Amino acid sequence: MTRNRIRHALTTCTALGLMACPVGLAHAAANQPRQTPMVTLSGNVRPEATAANDRGALSGDMMLNHMMLVLRRSPQQEAAFQARIQSMYRPGSPDFHHWLTPEEIGQQYGPSATELQMLVEWLRKNGFTVNRVSSSGLIVDFSGTVAQLNAAMRVAMHELNVNGKHHIANMNNPQVPAELANYIVGIASLNDFRPKPANTGVTSAHIEPMSKAVVPAGQNNGATPGFTVNSSYQLVVPDDLHTIYNFKGAYKKGFTGRGQTVVVIEDTDVYSTDDWNIFRKTFGLSKYAHGSFTQIHPGGCMDPGVLPGNDAEAILDAEYSSAAAPDAAIQLASCADTQTTFGGLIAMAYLVDQPVPPPVISISYGECEAALGAAGNAIYNYVYQQAASEGVSVFVSSGDEGAASCDANQPAAQYGIAVSGFASTPYNVAVGGTDYGDSYAGTNAQYWNANNTPTYGSAKSYIPEIPWNDSCASTLITNVEGYNVPYGANGFCNSALGEKYFLTTASGSGGPSQCAYGNTSPLPNTPAVSGTCMGYAKPNYQAGVPGNPNDGLRDLPDVSLFAANGVWGHYYVFCYSDPGANLGGAPCTGNPAGWSGAGGTSFAAPIVAGVQALINQSQKAPQGNPNYVYYYFAKAQFSLYPNSCVSTLGNGIDNRCIFNDVAQGDNDVNCLGSFSCYTPSGKNGVLSTTSKAYSKAYNSNMGWDFATGIGTLNVGNLVDDWHYAFTQ
Repeated sequence: MTRNRIRHALTTCTALGLMACPVGLAHAAANQPRQTPMVTLSGNVRPEATAANDRGALSGDMMLNHMMLVLRRSPQQEAAFQARIQSMYRPGSPDFHHWLTPEEIGQQYGPSATELQMLVEWLRKNGFTVNRVSSSGLIVDFSGTVAQLNAAMRVAMHELNVNGKHHIANMNNPQVPAELANYIVGIASLNDFRPKPANTGVTSAHIEPMSKAVVPAGQNNGATPGFTVNSSYQLVVPDDLHTIYNFKGAYKKGFTGRGQTVVVIEDTDVYSTDDWNIFRKTFGLSKYAHGSFTQIHPGGCMDPGVLPGNDAEAILDAEYSSAAAPDAAIQLASCADTQTTFGGLIAMAYLVDQPVPPPVISISYGECEAALGAAGNAIYNYVYQQAASEGVSVFVSSGDEGAASCDANQPAAQYGIAVSGFASTPYNVAVGGTDYGDSYAGTNAQYWNANNTPTYGSAKSYIPEIPWNDSCASTLITNVEGYNVPYGANGFCNSALGEKYFLTTASGSGGPSQCAYGNTSPLPNTPAVSGTCMGYAKPNYQAGVPGNPNDGLRDLPDVSLFAANGVWGHYYVFCYSDPGANLGGAPCTGNPAGWSGAGGTSFAAPIVAGVQALINQSQKAPQGNPNYVYYYFAKAQFSLYPNSCVSTLGNGIDNRCIFNDVAQGDNDVNCLGSFSCYTPSGKNGVLSTTSKAYSKAYNSNMGWDFATGIGTLNVGNLVDDWHYAFTQ
């Protein structure tokens, strides 16, 4: 029986029930040894699963649907697959852009039919339902009860109370029979902690550098004595993006995304599809007649309906991917969350297993590597790796927590330097965030018109950029508020003003991969960073790029785009009409100044995904992981004309630049505790690569940096020059 026929038999047996399975897949449980040697799969427990949070065992009859058993290739297979992918991206190679199908990946680099048969047989003997085996052979989707899970894998599934919220999670690492342990990484999720959307509401603090004023947004009466009020915000709309980042250079040549598809990954439907249409009409995008929006539920997964709050993420992803590629087909792919599995992961795993996968995928959720655990990181790595080998471009928000991705939405970093495991794999583009630097420089009038266009645009040209950073640890905010340093008892973070308005981790994320593997790694020579955690090795496309450290690690982000939420007066406006309380929705009527507003790398990722649709149209084919081309151009630009593409030049920047090199400011955030937190005195410290000295995490500089990566895009130049990368 061929491998494909084995997989077909497994799928058929799942659909028809145990008695319909082929002989060999349904041995009697009595054939099992009474005392099966078991092996613990380490690195698969959430940090919140502690005795202090424990509220007792879950009911044994509770059903857990669509759990994801994550398998592993042999080291030899993994090395061969990685070499094949490298060859696909090397111009002149016989494999160059010869993408694989999901079935070819499974046949050439997946577990054998015998291995899969053993695994499925074991699951079935323990009463589980096998829903699906991926074509790659690395993901087994299965369902069962808590009692079955506890018995088969010796997992204690409990209820937790974490900061007043109810959760479920495994209290110990799962165990599997020793004969299967070499094939299994773990279960991708045995808990209901959900990844976080990377969007951030408009900040309550607003800086007016010329008068050194900070005021709460919307509170124009009774402001703090001694501080003037500035209620003026600069709303950023599609027309502004088209001007600032030179989308118009691509549009003038007919590259508008026509014939292309961009998929945004969600765990919800949008509140109203009319929001997408109103957004397009209001901002002049409806003139691109081929643009469309649909919602799909891959593989027949359960329609999640509208998940309040997350539906804001869904609509802004759909709107701003369309803002970048106005003639493209935008598809929202969503599946319902299960008790233990993020619906977006279910949707993505189905999509890359299709015979013809979508050419561009964007996801704007995140979770730090340490919290995802070994199996959680592995499944995103595998899904993106499969995508890269199929020619699919995957764009992921780097996060909104500076270098503290384990502290999302917190007033301070407490767990040290960390990055999102959704974004840290070598096979995706991690998209960071910037702000505009005109407010800091006092040059607003130089870059914005006093009056809007009919589609509400007002940007005149490219605008100087700084890393997006709302925190008191920002040296630029510290400086404009009249302080010399952000740290120490007399520093800005310990001032009354800093503590009142600027204790936050809201900032564009970046940093080195540090905890992708737990305490084991399938890759040779993967460097250890701290304790037993190990990060992804540095991909060859990053090595040798000016500014990128010789740390042996995958570093984030790759590129950035505007993502700020108003701290310097600039934020995105979008149409989101959900009227639910405290969701940030607003009627999409009248002047867009009254619509919903926000920031975050959630906006940046789908926009850069839309840029890829323009590139794919220009090249008439999917391009796969664009990092190979980004970094090729970055090396050339940073070497040939490093001084003429620096963002502080503003509208004087060289018109040859593909990337705008952000070299002013930082994405450092305030912190508490002892993990990478420099606190010489006072309560509030600043995130630092060492707790014994001030080494901010992280500063921007010329060339690549942890704050903004390569920099932001000149879209017209990138599309024009793309083909030159293939002559290297």
